[in-house]
Amino acid sequence: MHPEVRQSAPGNCPKCGMTLVSEREAETASHAHCHGNGGTVEPGGNYDSVPAGWTGSVYICPMHPQVRQIDPGSCPLCGMGLELDSAASADDGPNPELVDFTRRFWVGAGLTLPLLVLTMAPYLGFPGVRGLFGERMTLWIELALGTPVVWWCGWPFMVRGWTSFRTRHLNMFSLISMGVLAAWLFSIVAVLRPQVFPDGFRDSEGNVGVYFEAAAVIVTLVLLGQMMELRAREGTGKAIRALLDMAAKTARVIRDDGNEEEIPLEAVQVGDRLRVRPGDKVPVDGTVIDGRSSVDESMISGEPVPVEKTEGDTLTGATINGTGSLVMEATRVGADTMLAQIVEMVANAQRSRAPIQKYADKVAGFFVPVVIVIAILSFIAWAIWGPAPALSYALISAVAVLIIACPCALGLATPMSIMTATGRGAQAGVLIKNAEALERFEKVDTLIVDKTGTLTEGKPRLVAVLPEPGYEEAEVLRLAASLERGSEHPLAEAIVRGAEERGVDMANASDFEAVTGKGVMGVVDGRTVALGNIALITDMGLEGGVLTDKANARRDEGETVMFVVLEGEIAGLVSVADPVKETTPVALKALHDLGFRIIMATGDNERTAKAIGVRLGIDEIRADVLPEDKARIVRELQTEGRKVAMAGDGVNDAPALAQADVGIAMGTGADVAIESAGFTLIKGNLDGIVRARRLSRATMRNIRQNLFFALIYNASGVPVAAGVLFPFLGILISPMLAAFAMSASSISVVLNALRLRGTRI
Repeated sequence: MHPEVRQSAPGNCPKCGMTLVSEREAETASHAHCHGNGGTVEPGGNYDSVPAGWTGSVYICPMHPQVRQIDPGSCPLCGMGLELDSAASADDGPNPELVDFTRRFWVGAGLTLPLLVLTMAPYLGFPGVRGLFGERMTLWIELALGTPVVWWCGWPFMVRGWTSFRTRHLNMFSLISMGVLAAWLFSIVAVLRPQVFPDGFRDSEGNVGVYFEAAAVIVTLVLLGQMMELRAREGTGKAIRALLDMAAKTARVIRDDGNEEEIPLEAVQVGDRLRVRPGDKVPVDGTVIDGRSSVDESMISGEPVPVEKTEGDTLTGATINGTGSLVMEATRVGADTMLAQIVEMVANAQRSRAPIQKYADKVAGFFVPVVIVIAILSFIAWAIWGPAPALSYALISAVAVLIIACPCALGLATPMSIMTATGRGAQAGVLIKNAEALERFEKVDTLIVDKTGTLTEGKPRLVAVLPEPGYEEAEVLRLAASLERGSEHPLAEAIVRGAEERGVDMANASDFEAVTGKGVMGVVDGRTVALGNIALITDMGLEGGVLTDKANARRDEGETVMFVVLEGEIAGLVSVADPVKETTPVALKALHDLGFRIIMATGDNERTAKAIGVRLGIDEIRADVLPEDKARIVRELQTEGRKVAMAGDGVNDAPALAQADVGIAMGTGADVAIESAGFTLIKGNLDGIVRARRLSRATMRNIRQNLFFALIYNASGVPVAAGVLFPFLGILISPMLAAFAMSASSISVVLNALRLRGTRI
């Protein structure tokens, strides 16, 4: 009931008094959490059918998390499709409900099309179509085509409708099931016992018009809407799987006799000595006990610069080793590794995220009971005071009320707008994961952005070479590039690439030595050369003097500055920077104009972060941020009542992307960041967020218009269908006209949604 309640020993939940149960099996348990087994916030109801000790997949309702079961299906409270409680337990198989609904939709569409041809042909100037079979036989054909659509294709809606009445949680499926059932029952009676209807409703041959096509169209259209919704929610577990795929599958363990053996990752134990070869993924968290190498930790830090590792340094599982060989001791394995903790953080954020509040269900919450009451009152009034045959008039009136109020357009209002907006967004380079992201983004007031790869390009470049008097710029660059040519470090690559672009010929370096955290040394053309930061210069007994001030000024501009030393004398500076994207300044101004407060959260040092943040007009700067800090910052802002969007591109951003009200991934970033986000920007530029904001506003405005169109025909037609005009004007709307009004609302919804294709964003 309260998943935030976690403790290391069993006991009772301090909030609700329920017994705490193990979060994992006994052998791996480290916490207990409030499970709520046998309890629910719904008075008098227990919707948790998961057996005690169950370790397999568990399905919950996004709207009612107290609904828990081991099989997929629909929520007994609201009819919404259940989702996996833990995305980590999801496999790569298709969503069984989506597969089922897709099959039902295509069968329904195949049967409904000829049914519509038979029904609508006379109104389109082709009366001969019904004449081919004769009117009586045509009615039986309509019965044969429409009945499977209602009772097989529409069976899930019948079940959900029945459940909504049984649990007294009326929703969209309440009216859908009633309307479909009413139209079908009316038509069955019309075919089997046409004589019970008034003479005015029978043709010259004694046949009564049927509405099998109305029932079939309702079922088919609602199936279409449900399919679109399920597809939008299908990728819930992909972020977790993308994270898990980052882990190494095996580890190379060094036995006591010195032999090396490759074993499965899950067989690694704390204390094992492991070999990490060049280019391999680090298998688990641990400590270097032998060797030297640079390790790409961008999947954890989001920063592109590899970190040099020597004896005593820590290693993180799933990071990528460079060109050196390392021997490490495993210190954290299994669920205790940083990667596993990030997986857990993403899963928790996804589970705790509030579900989208369906406008249709909100409206149906009061619309459904009113319609049902009106239909009942109409039946009673006609049965008591109506002309003979009173019961026939009563039945026609009640059926017309239910059909005209059946909200198939209400079910389409949101999916049609979302489907159109998704296509429009794709044209503008904005990929939308689901309707929830669009709805939430309209209300976001705070935007958190990462620096590397979001504000900047994520690829360091050589920006300046500053020689000391007596040295040429080309010579200083040649020395630096020659020394760095054998390194795979991104800063080294930036220097080498800059030298190549400027046409500088490089020499071969010998006696290359990396000084951890400080720089590199070697011999070029028989002369000793060093390249590094101020710490390396100090170690060499040199003083930067005026150059130190120049270096600091460059750092204040967000650049990384290195001293070039030749034969014990400083020859100059080379400066490398991760340049700000050209589109960033204009995009930030537009985002401010759209009402965002912008916060930059980066793992970079405070001096560099402030330099970039101040220059770009960022409202707030958070530097030296660790992976878990970003999600914590999001939670803090949410606690203050802010609606938070997070934009990022690294694995380290994934928990924060999932925790935020809306996650925005740069398309140039990691797959897991993309899967954790509600929006993905294909080009990775911030101006995509501007387009996403404008699109979300236009879409939500369109959805509200659709809901109006979906209801206006129905709501205005309900009293007419009930017969309020009959005493004055002799007008009693027939179910056919009711079905037309229902169809008209659907058409207006579709046409209005299509207007989004031309929206300027």
